[in-house]
Amino acid sequence: MVAATITTTTTSSSKPNETLSLRADSLDVTDDIPLDEKVKAIIRGTGKLQLNRTGLGQNENRVKITAGPDPAGLEILPDEARTRMEHSGVDLSKGYPEIPDISQVPVFVDEAFAVRNEDYPYIEKGKNADPEKKALFGAAKEVIDLTKHIGTEIVGLQLADLTNQQKDELALLIAERVVVFFRDQKLSPQKQLELGDYWGQVEKHPQAAQVPGLRGVTVIWNDYKNKKGMGLTFKNSNYSNWDSDKFAPKGNQAWHSDLCHEHQTAGYTHLHLDSIPGVGGDTLWASGYAAYDKLSEEMKRFLDGKKAVYVSAHSYLDRNDPFGGPKRIERVHPLVRTNPATGWKSLFVNRTMCKRIIGLSPVESDIILSYLKDVYEKNADIQVRFTWKPSKPGYGTSAIWDNRVSQHRSTWDHEGHESRHGTRVTSLAEIPYFDPESKSQREALGLPLDE
Repeated sequence: MVAATITTTTTSSSKPNETLSLRADSLDVTDDIPLDEKVKAIIRGTGKLQLNRTGLGQNENRVKITAGPDPAGLEILPDEARTRMEHSGVDLSKGYPEIPDISQVPVFVDEAFAVRNEDYPYIEKGKNADPEKKALFGAAKEVIDLTKHIGTEIVGLQLADLTNQQKDELALLIAERVVVFFRDQKLSPQKQLELGDYWGQVEKHPQAAQVPGLRGVTVIWNDYKNKKGMGLTFKNSNYSNWDSDKFAPKGNQAWHSDLCHEHQTAGYTHLHLDSIPGVGGDTLWASGYAAYDKLSEEMKRFLDGKKAVYVSAHSYLDRNDPFGGPKRIERVHPLVRTNPATGWKSLFVNRTMCKRIIGLSPVESDIILSYLKDVYEKNADIQVRFTWKPSKPGYGTSAIWDNRVSQHRSTWDHEGHESRHGTRVTSLAEIPYFDPESKSQREALGLPLDE
């Protein structure tokens, strides 16, 4: 018998360079059980070392996470969310949300890498849709562009009732406008999942809290995460937008794109909020098409064809060096990618998950990536900010966006004083690619760059 310590160094707002240690006094190195299996057993046998549970991020107040429906979450579930779940036939008798069993959560980075590492057929539903979108627009009461080139609100349609033709046209509209909004929705999580399945393979997250019985319907609920020790506050909510390496994101406040480390990355993501603050809790999106067009022609030529390393939000252990600290999944994708629905180029970077440009020195890569991230975040004319509040009490609001051509972030200005709860379904898309013959958005639309 020997004593072993698994140590991970983390950083939080109140305890910089905090070290979390797990002692395993019973770790026996003389038997025939492989070391990696012993480490896995130790991690799965404790709730104190949470490398990758439920998206809590780095925090100083970790509590033990128990698999299955959570009775403690049900105690704070907003009335609007409870009503929606009950009317949809979701079983809340044992608790809410449902936490995946820790035995199903990858411990080692190679396990996590292999979760979706095989090609699967992807059909871009927006590619052959009617460019005039007559079926979709003809059924709507009103179509409102919120800014010139990003963000459109559709009035008078229920997402649960769309025909396949309307779903295809909506996919094209999302790809063109980056994000599309629908207020006053009566939408069950089952119908939300059904729509996601239509657009692609729904991502079933091995770590994130889910609606009970509905894998693939992720719960977006910072109130719950704070109850479990996330530690999101007014002061620290935006730290990761200053330095995402030093300060891990808390909640959804850092600019990001979803699941860009996947073999086939996120395409259309649908967030439906059923519990919305009276004031605050807005979400912002920024256009990757417009970010690309903000660059000089020389910079565009330099970036076209370049590739970058993208990492996962969650951390794991290296099987061959389990005491060496947390590691993230890494995959290489084009830095400028072509959207198959529009054929337009988009700048595919974000502050938290795009880490380095292949072929450049670390110094060169850091300088260029820092600038490119600023292009997204500091140009207000390529962004839209959306207030979720529906116009009818008892209804929810949906936003559906194209992760391939955008970044987004939420705001914590309501500070949890009013409930904000929703469900998210993400459809995975194609393997990212760059077509050198593709055009930028402004080039394709015949819009000037310098006039």
